[in-house]
Amino acid sequence: MTEASEPTAERISDAEHAVMEALWEKSPQTAVEVCDSVCEQRGWTMPTVKTLLSRLVVKGAVATEPDGRRFLYTPLIERAEYVGGESRRLVDRLFGGRAAPLFAQLAEAEALSDDDINEIERLLKEMRK
Repeated sequence: MTEASEPTAERISDAEHAVMEALWEKSPQTAVEVCDSVCEQRGWTMPTVKTLLSRLVVKGAVATEPDGRRFLYTPLIERAEYVGGESRRLVDRLFGGRAAPLFAQLAEAEALSDDDINEIERLLKEMRK
């Protein structure tokens, strides 16, 4: 098990990430509540959600707490912490640890809107202060 302040040792799959998003949105939640959030749009059933929640518990990303005959699930990692770690891994893996080539790639692929560019410029100005 990892502590809340440490990133999970095992990677979170895309499916598990959808469950985490539901828990980051509101927690604690029961498996039924998580299913209400994700099952319809993903085409999942309750057993799928329970399997994903179990995997997240084993990975140390989610804690369980008994609540009568059901369990309440709470994330043990913060969304910002997870996104930061995943972003760093992406930059390290695909761009040799440098963020500039990532932005160049996005710009070349026309994946950056004018609003994105303005936001990046604003962030860079703040960083230089």
